[in-house]
Parts: sequence; structure tokens; C-alpha cells
Amino acid sequence: MAERRGLVARGNGRAYGDAAIGTRVTLGALGLDRMKAFDPESGRLTVEAGVLLSDILAAFLPRGFFPPVVPGTKLVTVGGMIASDVHGKNHHRDGSFGDHVERLTLVLPSGEAVSCGPKDQPELFRATVGGMGLTGIITEATFRMRPVETGWIRQCSIVATNLAGALKALEDSAAATYSVAWIDCLARGANMGRSLIFLGEHATRDEVASAQPEADLRPQARAGRLSVPLDLPSLTLNKATVAAFNEVYFRRGSKKGGEPFLTHWHPYFFPLDGVDRWNRIYGRRGFLQHQCVVPSTNAQAVLSEILERVSRSGKASFLAVLKKMGAAGSLMSFPMEGYTLALDLRVTDDTFALLDDIDRIVVAAGGRLYLAKDARQSRQTFEAGYPNLGRFNDLRRAIGATGHMASHLSSRLGI
Repeated sequence: MAERRGLVARGNGRAYGDAAIGTRVTLGALGLDRMKAFDPESGRLTVEAGVLLSDILAAFLPRGFFPPVVPGTKLVTVGGMIASDVHGKNHHRDGSFGDHVERLTLVLPSGEAVSCGPKDQPELFRATVGGMGLTGIITEATFRMRPVETGWIRQCSIVATNLAGALKALEDSAAATYSVAWIDCLARGANMGRSLIFLGEHATRDEVASAQPEADLRPQARAGRLSVPLDLPSLTLNKATVAAFNEVYFRRGSKKGGEPFLTHWHPYFFPLDGVDRWNRIYGRRGFLQHQCVVPSTNAQAVLSEILERVSRSGKASFLAVLKKMGAAGSLMSFPMEGYTLALDLRVTDDTFALLDDIDRIVVAAGGRLYLAKDARQSRQTFEAGYPNLGRFNDLRRAIGATGHMASHLSSRLGI
């Protein structure tokens, strides 16, 4: 650390952009893979930063514990979850992963290892959580797991015929532990923004015994049964094919609306982990994800404008996700009170112009983009969305991180 510059740590490489690629040196953290301590009374778990979320689930769900917050994939490291301050389907109630971290060990650019937390060196802690690895190398963390009776989720699906209905459903369901909406970004007119909202609660033993008496109470992760063997032709994903997929998906999901039912934890939280190499669906040029968050006050008008631009462009995104978010977290954390919309778009020559257009809408609304998913936003868009950037840079200078800890993302955005 002390001898190298232009360095950043890399976990399992699941960030969608250039956040975990050092300008000169990329330090792999997967060797830090030990679970060091666990207290079953409090649920407090201490692990090294390279431990995978999938390994935590495999070890502790059978013991009756679940992580406090999980992102959309289990194939991430704890260090990466902290550096990105990941959020999940329960942000509106439980905040980001960083809100549950009690302490972490950070190797500073000087090579000194320090311990920090919400009450011990809080400014350093708040800069590291969500700081994209730019304050040093996270080597260890302590957080509390959530006790659960089973590995099943009691899911209830709500059908919304348009965006206003989707936002109302998410607002009315604020008491639900988990909530997320799949949104049809190609629907237009009166059906623009039609959605399926999936609410979830950890099912009790009695609920599982009543609905599925023979079921394993705490099942392990389901092995992926599907794989995309090659890069699909560029014409596979077009407006017609995605519109047809969206129609089928909406109709099938609508049939499940109303009565709650039990679903396995793995497809509820990590649907894409069940499809190996799913990114090949987008062809050789790949895809970009655009994930923004906008304040609640003008969310419907802003999201309507974004969906209108996407629909009018004919860009095909069958993975479009809408979630309600709670209060903001650390200095550089992505969430803010409002709504987040994530769109996966196949890379074409005109995709970048569309996303630049959407960026301007987001900035005008007082929103921002998620750094862990970003690969192309401009420095101007970034600076407009992160008002604590000055404080973050001041702290980086104070600990000697400026120029020392540097990724392609930080270089691109002028951090």
C-alpha cells in the first residue's frame, strides 16, 4: 500500500463499470476469505472483506440467520458491499448494508491498519461506506445478521396498470419488509409504466408447515439450471421481441396477483444468479445499466419522462426495476428518499446519446446515478448528484488517498 500508487481493491468483479480497476494496480481481495467470529445471541458476524455473500448464506441460513441487506446478486464480497453501500428490496425500511456495519478495518494509503465505525472515527467510516474503495483497503467487517425462522418468503404480487398505480402500490406497501417492482418500460399511452409489484416477508415455520408440509424449512441456494452458451446475435433483443416478452411476463404475473404464496428465497432475491452468463443475451457489445434515484416530490413526472424517452427510442430493456428508497446514508452513498429505476440497455451506437438525455432529466430533478452500476456518466452529471463530494475529497487529502487510491472510475469522474 505504502509503495504503490494508482491502486484500488477488487472483490468478485460484479460492479458493472470501472470502479474496481486501478489506474496502475488492482489488488484482488478474494484471498481474505475467512469468517472469524459469530455470536448467535446477537447475530453479530465478523468476516474478512473477501468473503462472498453466497458463502455467508450457505453457512448461516441453515442456522436461522439472513443478512440484513442483500443486493440483486449473491456473488459479491462483503468489502464490495460496503464500498458500494449496496441496497436491497428493504431499503425503504432498513437502509443500506452500511447502516448495519458496526465496525470495519481499513488499511490506509500509508499502510497503517485502523478500525472505524459509526462512533469511532465516524467521518472516516462514513467516507469508506459507499466510497468505492477510494479511502483505502477494507480488510474486515462486523455486522449483525437477521434471525429468520425459515428460508422461504411469503410473497404477495400487486398488479399496477400504469406508473401512477405502481408508485401508489409501493407507497401503500411501505410497511412490507421487502418490495420491488418489475416495470414494462416499453408500454405506452394509458399503460405506460405498468408493473408487477412483489412484496415479501420471511415466512414463519407455521406458514411453511401449513402451505408445504414436506418442504425443507431452510433450503440451500438453487443451482443454476440455465446457461447462455454464446453471445446472442444483436437482433435477438429488439423492440418486438422484448415487447412480446414483457406482454407474456405481465400476463403471467397478473394471474398471481392477490393471494400470498410461498417462494424460495433464492429466486426472490437473486433471479439472475439462476442463469449462468446471462449477460451474453445482450450480444458481443454487451449492455449498460442505468440506475438513477430521484426525489419523491416529483418522482412520477420525472419517471414518466424517462420511460417516455426509452419507449419512444425503441430501446429494449426487459430488466427494468423500480424500488422505493429511504433516507440517504453515508457521504457518497447512492440512495436518497425517493424512487430508483434501473434499466439494462444493449449497447448500440445511439445508446449513449439516449442515456445522456436521461442523465439531464435526472440532474434537473435533483437525482443521481449509482456508481457501482455506472460505466459512462459525465463528470458534470456526477458532481451535480453528489453534494458531499467536497467533504469526501477533503478527507481523502487528509489521509493521503488523493492520487494514491485511484480507479478508472475516479479518474473518469475527477475524484
